[in-house]
Amino acid sequence: MRKVKNDTVKKNRLKKLRDIAIIAVAVYILLGVTAYLVQGIIVFPAPKLSEGATAVSAKISNVENLELKMKDGNVLRGWFVKNQNSTKSNLLIYFGANGEELSNVIPRMSKFENWSIALINYRGYGASEGTPREEALFSDSLEIYDYFSKREDINSSNIVVMGRSIGTGVATYLASKRNAKSVILVSPYETLTSVAKEKCPIYPISLILKDKFDSLDIAPSVKVPVYILVGSEDKLIPVWHSKKLGEAWGGKVKFEEISGAGHNSIDDGDDYWKKVYDFLNSR
Repeated sequence: MRKVKNDTVKKNRLKKLRDIAIIAVAVYILLGVTAYLVQGIIVFPAPKLSEGATAVSAKISNVENLELKMKDGNVLRGWFVKNQNSTKSNLLIYFGANGEELSNVIPRMSKFENWSIALINYRGYGASEGTPREEALFSDSLEIYDYFSKREDINSSNIVVMGRSIGTGVATYLASKRNAKSVILVSPYETLTSVAKEKCPIYPISLILKDKFDSLDIAPSVKVPVYILVGSEDKLIPVWHSKKLGEAWGGKVKFEEISGAGHNSIDDGDDYWKKVYDFLNSR
């Protein structure tokens, strides 16, 4: 009788364990499928035009509103901050972070004397049309570069491309395809897949992630100088990711940390903007 009772207890325990395992697997699969379906919103939250963006651009006399029609018909919108000290200006093309709407950097970048600045929002960002995806952003970056390099008021021999966070992948790609003078990367990753794997090690990220942004594969082919600027306390893209990219870069590398700065706070202080400006003027 005792043996029968023990067997029953064992069977009940096994059943409970099996039920728990089934639930765990179901939750794992559900979360994985959910991540696959909503990753576009996570990677590209596509912020709309900031409140007061029009007022900000209107207050600064050298800011020109721009609309650029891409080859697929979508119109990208942004701003051209024109250098008023030269009829043929050096140019900085800036690609922002995944949650960054570029009107926010107009006040700071409009103070970069001797440089014109191109600030074109990604597809779906601000007032730009379309849906942001890696392939589309890469293609758009080439069209943006080609448009500005042909302008008579731009010195096409001194165009610097700059990217922050997700934008470092775009800037790296562009530098591998066009004749940029140098590159500035703020909080860069070597691959988006690597960053995502670090956050979710239990999932097959390489299978789930649609947009890979594999800068590590591209970096050796880029022979122009790069300035890599990171925050020492960056938890989203830890410094080692940025260092790995720098080690693979094909040109001269300048690597610098801002002590105490995190991923979202790196541009809060004047020190950040001074470092960027000083690098530009060293070209």
